[in-house]
Amino acid sequence: MRIGTEQSRAKEPMQAVASPGQSIAFGILIAIYAAARVLQVYPGRVPMLVIVALHVFPPAIFALFHGARFYGWRGMLVFVAISLVVGNVFENVGVSTGFPYGRYYFTEVMGPKVSVVPILLGLAYVGMAYLSWTLARLILGRFTESLVGRHMITLPLVAAFIMVAWDLSQDPVWATVLRAWIFPGGGAYFGVPLSNFFGWYLTVLVLYQCFALYLRGRLPDANPLPSGYWQQAVFFYAVSAAGNLLLMLPQTRFRVVADPTGVEWRVSDITATCALVTIFTMGAFALMAWVRLSDRPLRQAGKMEG
Repeated sequence: MRIGTEQSRAKEPMQAVASPGQSIAFGILIAIYAAARVLQVYPGRVPMLVIVALHVFPPAIFALFHGARFYGWRGMLVFVAISLVVGNVFENVGVSTGFPYGRYYFTEVMGPKVSVVPILLGLAYVGMAYLSWTLARLILGRFTESLVGRHMITLPLVAAFIMVAWDLSQDPVWATVLRAWIFPGGGAYFGVPLSNFFGWYLTVLVLYQCFALYLRGRLPDANPLPSGYWQQAVFFYAVSAAGNLLLMLPQTRFRVVADPTGVEWRVSDITATCALVTIFTMGAFALMAWVRLSDRPLRQAGKMEG
């Protein structure tokens, strides 16, 4: 019998409500991340490595603790492990061979590396991959049921689009303006080759498909989670999107940048385009997830069996 029947609802316990302390902790993480986005525009005396770390650690910590309420600690540790392994394998292969992103390498902006890939980059996969996956579950209405049948394929496909939207919305800033990574051959998208985004899609699709296989057939328990729990993830993703809009604020550092091929790009054109892409990709996904929460009662979400 389907979990959402009236007979099942009669046996449901009261909704599990997040403790005030946990909600405050999540709020602090989001606030720290938001501050990092402001510092990206107006760094002042804050070292760039610190700013990068503040971009990476709050979403990753949020993902670990937020996700543990639904998937259990074992489930989230599996997700973290898959994110780190898949992300680092693809990035190391990418730097070494050019597949699947195109030829590129990392500078010292993101700090220490393991082999040729910055440690912080591997951790960056964890936070945003979790948020993108969660939004995909909401949009597809799979936040109260186990993954079976065609949803084993459709959920990873949609989640990968949401994750790539994040990269599409800011890669030219990090590559061409901040030079955290360099594409020696340049590219049509303000110095970034289009192959980079197809490569990103492949990478995160593999990541999500591995996690979907782990979750296959695992049923939520009887403890439903409140809508506020899901809204926290949507809000964090939306804050990330809003951070891209901040890049349009007037800056005095430089007005024109050149990619490695010598092609010059106006910084204002890069930031305005990234903001426009953000609105119609990340903004659209966040809005769809939020509307989905409003349209459907959350009755049966709880920790996944670990």
